[in-house]
Amino acid sequence: MLELLQTTINSHDSAFAHLTTSDAFILTLIIAAAGFLVQLRLQSVFSKYSKMPSPDGMTGAEAAERMLRDNNIHNVKITHVGGHLTDHFNPATMTVNLSDAVYSSRSVAAIAVACHECGHAVQHARGYAPLQLRSQLVPIVSFSSRFASWVVIAGLLLMATTQNEILCWIGIGMVAMTALFSLVTLPVEYNASARALEWLKSSRTMSSNELDAARISLRWAARTYLVAALAAITTVIYYITLISGNRRSN
Repeated sequence: MLELLQTTINSHDSAFAHLTTSDAFILTLIIAAAGFLVQLRLQSVFSKYSKMPSPDGMTGAEAAERMLRDNNIHNVKITHVGGHLTDHFNPATMTVNLSDAVYSSRSVAAIAVACHECGHAVQHARGYAPLQLRSQLVPIVSFSSRFASWVVIAGLLLMATTQNEILCWIGIGMVAMTALFSLVTLPVEYNASARALEWLKSSRTMSSNELDAARISLRWAARTYLVAALAAITTVIYYITLISGNRRSN
């Protein structure tokens, strides 16, 4: 592990030689702005297709129950949770939790979201590897996200007095775990959407126009995870340039 850290320390200056902390900060602001715009677009798309009636007046909860049943999953409960777009699958409690705007809503958008969450339940039942990896990373990322910034700050103080960078790079490694989690999340989310759309098509639950609307809704939802992954990577780059800047100033 120490050899790996030392190799990283020896190679990072050339990789980021022309990138300053200011450049990384500007990149962070750009990604943040992109994330804000994607969220706005997602809200707009969801609002639009929340007004498109679902086929046969089906609710999000009813669509979720049908998808689980058709996939021979009988140990997952559909529950109602508060909030807006707080929908999620919880493997610990084996529940698909649907928000106010999805559970009892009779719209194409609600069905798309509900089936996406059921896509995660199908992944869990089928042993989908990226989902298993993400679940294994949860406790590590939970710890790292709470203490990584403090470790980096302590490392910078130590480097300023002793020129020792090891603690800084341990902090960078902790920050990188969050980026890794975000990257692993991408195939999990895209695959869940693909499973939802595949079921909606094969079960003939939606017409062609309704299926297109569901596809657009899920596409914009997936882009929020893409922006989150880019933001996590940018954070790692920012901290690396911060350490590089301190090394050069010393």
